[in-house]
Formats: sequence, C-alpha cells, structure tokens
Amino acid sequence: MNAQIWHGHATRKAAVLVGCTALVLGLTGTGSAQAGGRDLAREVLPAGDGWASEGAGTTGGSAADAAHVYTVTTWAGFRQALADGGSAPKIIKVKGVIDAVSEGCDAFAAEGYDFQRYLADYDPAVWGHDTPVSGAQEDLRAASAAAQDQAIKANVPANTTIVGVGKGSGILGGSLQIKGVDNVILRNLTVEAPIDCFPQWDPTDDNRTGAWNSEYDSVVVYGSTHVWIDHNTLTDGRYPDSSLPSYFGKVYQQHDGLLDVVRGADHVTVSWNSFEDHDKTMLIGNSDSAGSTDTGKLKVTLHHNRFEGIVERAPRVRFGQVDSYNNHFVVTKGQNYGYVFGIGASSQLYATHNALSLASGVSVGKALKKWNEAPLTAENNYVNGRPTDLIAVHNAEIPGETLQSGAGWTPTLRTKVDSPRAVPGIVDHRAGAGRLR
Repeated sequence: MNAQIWHGHATRKAAVLVGCTALVLGLTGTGSAQAGGRDLAREVLPAGDGWASEGAGTTGGSAADAAHVYTVTTWAGFRQALADGGSAPKIIKVKGVIDAVSEGCDAFAAEGYDFQRYLADYDPAVWGHDTPVSGAQEDLRAASAAAQDQAIKANVPANTTIVGVGKGSGILGGSLQIKGVDNVILRNLTVEAPIDCFPQWDPTDDNRTGAWNSEYDSVVVYGSTHVWIDHNTLTDGRYPDSSLPSYFGKVYQQHDGLLDVVRGADHVTVSWNSFEDHDKTMLIGNSDSAGSTDTGKLKVTLHHNRFEGIVERAPRVRFGQVDSYNNHFVVTKGQNYGYVFGIGASSQLYATHNALSLASGVSVGKALKKWNEAPLTAENNYVNGRPTDLIAVHNAEIPGETLQSGAGWTPTLRTKVDSPRAVPGIVDHRAGAGRLR
C-alpha cells in the first residue's frame, strides 16, 4: 500500500511501513496486545512510577467491558473507536500500521491553491519582510491547512488505553490530541510525526528574515491529567528534516513537536520511549505568558527514555516540576545539535542519573540551555561514561548564561534508579515500541 505525500508540494509516492493494511474496524472483546503472556491492554501504571502515579494513579481503560474493547486497522476505524462510548473505559488495540494521510496531501488542497503561485506572490523580493502574507493564495493555503487539521487529529477521551499489537504496529501522519481529559495510557506504538502539507511563510519571523512555520505534534497533552506514555517510538521516520527543501533561503519546515505537555497538563509519566531524528522534540509548557494556567502544574517524570538524532528540547521546560532520570541522550558525529535540557521560565528541573553519549568534539556545556533564570538540580549525570557536573561545565563554557543549582524540590515518585554508567546498556536494549518485557 502506498501513500501520496505532498513533500515540498511535489506529489510523490512513499512506501509506508511494512504491515500497513486496509481492513475495517473490528469491535472485539479479545485480540492480542500481549508481551510474554501479559495482556498489555489491561496493565496500569505501577505505584510510585513518576508523577502520573500520584493520587489514584493512571489506569487508562483497564476496566473496559467487552463492548468497549476495539481492534483497529485503519485511521477511520481508530477515530471511530475513540468517539464511541464517550468517556467510558475503553481499550483500543492498533493492529498493523494505520495511515492518517493515506491519500496524500493532494486530498486536502483547496481548489485553486497553487504552491508555485504562492512562492511567486510572497517572494521577499516582491512582498518584503514588513507585513504578514495575505491575499488569495494565503487564504487558499489556510483553507487547505484547515482540511488537513480536520483529517489528521484524533481526540483521545478520558479513561482510554491505546496499545499497539505486537512489534510492528503504529500510526503514520496522525496527531493524537489528549486534551482536557484524565486517565490515558499510550503504549507500544511507533508514531511517525505528521507532515504539515501547507506550512505558512511568515516574512516577519526570525528578525525579519522570514521563516516557514508548521503545525501538528505527534502527541499533545493539553490540560490533561494522569497520562502514561510508555514504550513508544516517536520519529520523523521517512521524512527527516535533512530531506526538506528550502525556499526563500529558509528550510521548508514541515514538522512541529514529537510530544508536548502544555496548558495546565499535570501528572504525566513518560517512560521507556525512543525519540528519534527530530528537531523540536518536547515542550513542557509552551509559553512564558502561560503562568495563570501552568503555575503549580506541568509535573512530568521522564525516565529510561532514549533520545538520538534530537536537535533540541529533550525537553525544554517552563514552570513545571520535571523529574528526568535514567535517560540516555545520544549525539552522533556531524549531527545538527542544539541542546538537551532547556531551562525556561519558572522551570524546576531535577535531572539526575542520566547518561549522555556525545561524539568527539561535541560541546558538553551545550547539554544545558538557559532561556530564563531558573535554578535546576543536575547531579550524578555521566558523559561518555564519566561523572560530569553539567552545570559547572556549562557555566565554564558559556559564562554569559550562568545557571544556578538547586531546583527547590526532591522527587519521591521514582522506581528503581539505575547507575548512570549502566543506563546506555539498559535503555538502548529496552526503550521503544516492541520491546516490552
């Protein structure tokens, strides 16, 4: 099965992942989503496993009756299952690879939209850099973008477990919206980041040099509570940023985030995932001006995740008490690399017992990036197998961005904390989809 993907607005064929099928939604009280004889669909977050275990914990759809257990093999079937039964406990088993953009970007294009005309109309040599774009082609681009938005977003209700069946299940080009709900589990899926078919040119962006701005995160946790995201692989997959064209001297950016936790979301555990080949990976808090919704919220635990080919935001934090331990960050030779941890407005990052594997010549000091004055705790982290004081190295290498030590709190909701020296071996073999034990 092939997918028409409008990449740089030149329609092309792209073979989807092995196992893509075109079957119909099946309603079933059985179906296999098991590993080692366990029924993953009925599992709940263990007690003490990060912020999502706070209070009543996170159980997802584990209590679903037979009428609310679904096996889905298409994007339409997946969205139908999400909508069925409201917030009653439900389990959705994704079998094989389901494609949210199976007909390609052409299917969303408004009548009369012409990308070459768009480029001609808004060329900086013609339009300049003083005002945002407007006019017929921008209106048609916006209409096309609205059609894609409607098609690729899937709203996840409360009390839901979504789990991939076996080792080869996943979602291509869809955006999972966990918005304003409580008690959600997402496990054992490979999620390829959605491509924005219709990025907008903003000539006033980037100090009036212009930039292409894209939409659609792979997973968004927006104003939701008690969310467990475990043993998934999130990646740009077939469409890494290195493959994107440039127009007006700027990369035609078609990706946004892999996982964002924003707007008063709270009590989230992100464990044993693999984040791969992406630029703006994870925001925890998406605006310095969101203090009214985010202060006292955005409590997130990140543990035993693997980050490779990541440019930045692993994560970037605002406001939240974020506990990051036993994660493995890999930066390879020649990779585009910005930073690992972003220290943002009123953030309270507690980052300990992590491992960083950095290629020769990669700056250790750049592992931390200061955006705002916000003390953090960063102790017992290892770089290339050696204990390293990340704050001290950062301050020595980048004295203009001096960071202060002491997040002002200490995590208590932690499972076994592994030696950071052992983390690469443990995490690399167990993190990601298809590796549940």
